[in-house]
Amino acid sequence: MRALEVVVVVGVLVLAGSVLARRVRLPPPLVLLALGTVVGFLPGVGGVEMPPDVVLFLFLPALLYWESLTISLREIRANLRAITLLSIGLVLATAGTVAVVAHALGLSWPMAFVLGAVLAPTDATAVATVASLLPRRARTMLRAESLVNDGTALVVFGVAVGVAVGTLDVGPLGVAWRLVGSYAGGIAVGLALAFLVVEVRRRLHDTRLENVMSVLTPFLAYLPAELLHASGVVAVVTCGLTLTQIASRVVSARTRVQSAGFWTLTTFLLNGSLFVLVGLELHAVVQDRSADEVWTGVVATLWIALTVVGTRLVWGNTTPYLIRLLDRRPAQRLRRVGFRGRLPGQWAGFRGAVSLAAALAVPTTTASGEPLEGRDLVLLVTFGVIVVLLVVQGLTLPAVIRFSRLQQDPAEEEERSLAEREATRAGAEALDARAAELGVPPAVVDRVREAYETRMRQQHLEEVLADGRVTDPDHRAAKRRVLDELAVEQQLRLALLHDKREAVVRLRDEHAIDDVVMRRVMAQLDVEEVRLLGVEADD
Repeated sequence: MRALEVVVVVGVLVLAGSVLARRVRLPPPLVLLALGTVVGFLPGVGGVEMPPDVVLFLFLPALLYWESLTISLREIRANLRAITLLSIGLVLATAGTVAVVAHALGLSWPMAFVLGAVLAPTDATAVATVASLLPRRARTMLRAESLVNDGTALVVFGVAVGVAVGTLDVGPLGVAWRLVGSYAGGIAVGLALAFLVVEVRRRLHDTRLENVMSVLTPFLAYLPAELLHASGVVAVVTCGLTLTQIASRVVSARTRVQSAGFWTLTTFLLNGSLFVLVGLELHAVVQDRSADEVWTGVVATLWIALTVVGTRLVWGNTTPYLIRLLDRRPAQRLRRVGFRGRLPGQWAGFRGAVSLAAALAVPTTTASGEPLEGRDLVLLVTFGVIVVLLVVQGLTLPAVIRFSRLQQDPAEEEERSLAEREATRAGAEALDARAAELGVPPAVVDRVREAYETRMRQQHLEEVLADGRVTDPDHRAAKRRVLDELAVEQQLRLALLHDKREAVVRLRDEHAIDDVVMRRVMAQLDVEEVRLLGVEADD
């Protein structure tokens, strides 16, 4: 298929699969993977192959960047030890256990470690689809792990491939040094670029140009880091996390709104496209292979899948107790989580497109020009493990979450209410000074003050009802009625917006106003609706 045809087919499948997933109430990655697999075997569609460089140098930086912009740095710091153990320790442990099993199944040690490195990292794309179901701490740990562990796995993968093809001879200390250098270099590049981006954006006073800079940022972080033999993954994540702390005072509101809309849509399309492409790839993976080869791959897939899942479960139920043994601080005791609470994070160890791209990137020949033995089995097993884990874990994860009885973090909602109240209070206190500075007429100031006072009363009522300070039933019922009236008022304002839009469109249809004028007025009405409804959460 030609490139344009592939783009159209993938886009249609992403749309259809996303709609179907909502109808049948199945995880979207699973539905998209199934549709891609079915369509991949249709005449004229088969043979679509996913270039590894497209995933590693186009999809991955963009996805990691948006994830790093929408994750909590404070929660990462609070759980840094656990996240480090997962993103480095668990990756190395998984690569080792998979290598042992793969060697027992017939692969040479170098190729066994190639397979281990390929399947060691979890997939940020798949993880993002289930993270919203978890409380804040579990959600942050799962997302942060999937952000960073690609960097660890790709270093191990590079070493293992070099040994397998005969271009590299390095021991455990060499691998450790490469990991340290990769992470240190990635952090340095990410920090340097973040500060450079901030300085550039300070001088860009155009929303479109600022968003062009936003689009370029992940690639400007990833490419130099890779050229310096550092971790492009770590560079992108470091840059994104740094920008969340220093760019909020630099970027304008219009730029933020436009950027959020762009990245939300872009990452949705990239995420869906990856799963569709993985499904389409199955035809290329199994074609021209004998039944014996496929059967060998199926058996190896089941063993390796059990190893991947088992390693994660064992790790998740041993390292916490080791930490408890070594760290007896009272603060650490308060952060302890039981088996049920840890299980969803342990079970959500999906693998995805990065693993498949790495497997496809394995050379076909050695340095001497001979065929690289075991490459086909690595590719078959990688694809099989991706499918098995998505099917088994994707279908059972909701039940695992219910079994865990996780409670949503009430502090998250309390912090949101605190931020809204403090923002309203700050605006109300600064009203007179700002009005005097700008020379605003008293009548306008009074109208703004009335709006602020109404909002502050509403926030106070919400706070009182939320924390249960009102115990008198009549008093509580009266306050509830006030909130209900405010909610009804919001519904009325939203309903009136429909009539206002119809009136504007009618004027356009009657040629009383121009299309450009209509779009400007509609944009104002859209802003009003967004203000009434609020914006969707990032995660």
